[in-house]
Amino acid sequence: MKMTVVEIEEGAKDNAASTLKSRLANQSRALLSMRLLQILLLFLVLTLGISLVGVHMIKFLKIQPLAPVAPTTLISALDHGTVSLESFIRPPSNVWHTMNDTELLWRASMEPRRKVYPFKRVPKLAFMFLTKGPLPFAPLWEMFFKGHEGLYSIYVHALPNYKSNLSRSSVFYRRYIPSQAVHWGEMSMCEAERRLLANALLDFSNEWFVLVSESCVPLRGFSFVYSYVSGSRYSFMGSADEEGPDGRGRYRDGMEPEITLGQWRKGSQWFEIKRALALEIVQDTTYYPKFKEFCKPPCYVDEHYFPTMLSMKHRIFLANRTLTWTDWSRGGAHPATFGKADITETFLKKLPGAKACLYNDQRSQVCYLFARKFAPSALEPLLELAHKILGL
Repeated sequence: MKMTVVEIEEGAKDNAASTLKSRLANQSRALLSMRLLQILLLFLVLTLGISLVGVHMIKFLKIQPLAPVAPTTLISALDHGTVSLESFIRPPSNVWHTMNDTELLWRASMEPRRKVYPFKRVPKLAFMFLTKGPLPFAPLWEMFFKGHEGLYSIYVHALPNYKSNLSRSSVFYRRYIPSQAVHWGEMSMCEAERRLLANALLDFSNEWFVLVSESCVPLRGFSFVYSYVSGSRYSFMGSADEEGPDGRGRYRDGMEPEITLGQWRKGSQWFEIKRALALEIVQDTTYYPKFKEFCKPPCYVDEHYFPTMLSMKHRIFLANRTLTWTDWSRGGAHPATFGKADITETFLKKLPGAKACLYNDQRSQVCYLFARKFAPSALEPLLELAHKILGL
């Protein structure tokens, strides 16, 4: 009997303990559920509060949704202004800028790849004057350009320390570009020409590029020159394979493999080229280092760099002649110079057709549109004959 009672009491104790554990577990689960519910409610309250605050902030700050950007307008991150297509394509009235040569050539090498322009484009002649300083024949050129505004652009490269005193009425006013020192027969001459081309390329309307010097004069009126140049299928740059010491004799073996002796060419420094070839010149980084290192006097780089490079890549686009007449008949390193006593009606009349040539693969009686080399004393008789001979 005692054993039975003991077993019953032990079983009762076990059942009580089990019941207590079950109650404790149920209470824990209930507490956990309450905690989760409280966290969920707190999250919902916070989310709703943030949403309400955001709506009031938008109303308070009057934030507007971004409108779509017009196709011809860019937003500048620097000045928060707008840059229209017109401001991008319109050339500046003053050609002065703060770019160095590296920056300038990089900027000028940019060219739209679409052939159709999204604006009315009137092709212009870019006249590039390579000078030491003053322009002794400026009055004659003023007559040449008069009445043809919108069909030409002017760029002048003078020595860095030269300060012009031109009046505002002059076509040369504020047309002097940032320059560097130039030495005859050295690479600095071609660098000045590339600098002129690069500045002229910044104007998208410039289609033809004419290089002249301060001793050059026009032989025909502007209308004739514009028609002659714009109507040509070719660019006017000499590119001859010349034997002898002044031709192939100037070639140096160090130019290989980029340039071989058979590719070496010679031509006049004074040229007229189309826009596509001007771009080839300013973006060249392959042939320029070779000429700079190996073509030094008596190799005169201005007679070889452009003719060689362009004939290698674009021979079919070259007329292989210049438009600028020069007299080399007296020999020497420089052409003949003509002064006041040399300027006669007969002399000027013979210059345009002084040499037989082809124009668009047909024989032409007019081969030259410009002439050099003239002394400042020639200005007076040239002005007297301009209306009669030059049609100005």
